[in-house]
Amino acid sequence: MWVQCDHEMVLCIRSAFRACGVCCLYRKHLKEISSSRSNVAAGFMWSLDCDLSRTSELLSGMGVSVLKKDKLDDENTLQDVLGSSPCSHKRQKVKERDSKERDFVIVRQPRLLRDSVASWDTLPDELLLAIFAYLPLSDLIRVSVVCKRWHRLSFDESLWQTLDLAGKILLPGVVGQLLPAGVTVFRCPRSSISSPLFKTSKPLKLQCMDLSNCTISVTSLQSILSLCEKLQNLSLEGLVLSDDIIKNIAQNPSLVRLNLSGCSGFAVEPLELMLSSCSVLDELNLSWCNFTDAHVKAAVNHVTSKVTQLNLSGYRQKLQMQDVQTLVERCPLLVHLDLSDSVMLNHECFQYFHKLSCLQHLCLSRCYQISPADLVELGGIPTLKTLQVFGIVTDGSLEVLKESLPDIKINCSYFTSVARPTVGRKRSHEIWGIKCKLALRNFSGV
Repeated sequence: MWVQCDHEMVLCIRSAFRACGVCCLYRKHLKEISSSRSNVAAGFMWSLDCDLSRTSELLSGMGVSVLKKDKLDDENTLQDVLGSSPCSHKRQKVKERDSKERDFVIVRQPRLLRDSVASWDTLPDELLLAIFAYLPLSDLIRVSVVCKRWHRLSFDESLWQTLDLAGKILLPGVVGQLLPAGVTVFRCPRSSISSPLFKTSKPLKLQCMDLSNCTISVTSLQSILSLCEKLQNLSLEGLVLSDDIIKNIAQNPSLVRLNLSGCSGFAVEPLELMLSSCSVLDELNLSWCNFTDAHVKAAVNHVTSKVTQLNLSGYRQKLQMQDVQTLVERCPLLVHLDLSDSVMLNHECFQYFHKLSCLQHLCLSRCYQISPADLVELGGIPTLKTLQVFGIVTDGSLEVLKESLPDIKINCSYFTSVARPTVGRKRSHEIWGIKCKLALRNFSGV
């Protein structure tokens, strides 16, 4: 096969062959042909008459492979190189003799695997989930819109075990979209929640939830609690409830801690049903609720005997001495008892406190019928460790009382800890000792 070309064409072919790692085996004739149109003339006469079988044997001994024409796929062939080279348009056409003479052999070394570099699409789901686990909540929401696969993985329930949206303004539908993702611990106090709008009626997996002092409608709150059946810790402090909400709470027999401090809006019968259904309650806070005398009686007579921490403060004239007697007889395992702001109590109730063999913390603040001198009698309770009597003793008499009761810490805590998710003024992302990993920071709205 004969090809006439100028010197520039030859250089292009050489450079192209070097770039592709292609070696062309040829032998015999290499003859320069003059050109009539250029001062610099370079031509070559290529003759390829080597035996393919011998060539294969030779190349095999060199450690390279021979590619036949039907297996070239998209590799650069000699025709491609010649066709792309900047030759003169007046170049003479190749004279074809026969089909056999046009056959040629391209030899190259084995190419490295180009698909060996890992990409996001090749990563398994388990590895992507491990990466997503390090993302904050805002970034996790952003990656959910990258593609369908990432959307599915970003809402995997393993990433949504704990969620903290405290103090945020939550747009309509946000809570209804996030909670079904598999959230088991939900911290959302002091937030504004608008219409959860659940797209499913499937029960939620919530076990701990704090909605204390939220701005939320009764309907929206009920739509959340109606899907809860596995709650163990619940705080609805300061919210307006309803009879249906109290009945929804009663559907959680595993409830251990319940904080309804400052709540209102429900009748006596749902309260009795809830206290009877939640038979494993360990901590119960019913302080400062909008209770009538009947509510207080119902709380005293239906609270479970397994409760160890109880707060019934704030009922002034509604809590009577008889109620204290009933309560102590019904709940002998009490460790922490708060009856503050019950002005009808006097030193006669001390005889009932002595019957509590496990009592360690007692709160009688602002029980004004109890005098400072009567408090010395409480030193006879061997298990008592702390005593809160704010408003009863003055600063001068407090020192005398501390000397009389050296083994008891007096007025050491301003806040009650019964069933509350967070105690004191300490700001953290924990509720009932559980840290919430997913949290929105520096965002006012979602």
